[in-house]
Amino acid sequence: MMASFEREVIDFSALERELRGAIESEQRYKRENEAKLRAVSQRVSSYSQFRDLVLTCHLKPLEKKDKEGAPRKQPWNPVAPSNKGCPIAPSNEEDL
Repeated sequence: MMASFEREVIDFSALERELRGAIESEQRYKRENEAKLRAVSQRVSSYSQFRDLVLTCHLKPLEKKDKEGAPRKQPWNPVAPSNKGCPIAPSNEEDL
């Protein structure tokens, strides 16, 4: 008698998602560990500074090409009225 083997169907999309998650987790671990070592070597003065350095280690500084000529996507102060159509009144030193 021959044993009957059932073929297992491999879900490659699930396997790929799992692999991407593992790679991302490993990259995060390395990034945070490097930030911890940098913080220790800089001799930060408090735990909150140490924690802030580790929590922000995923941020990258803007490059010059990112700043020049690029349209702003987020205003600096969304609550303040825009200065279009709102002329700034000239200050008069005599009134003060």
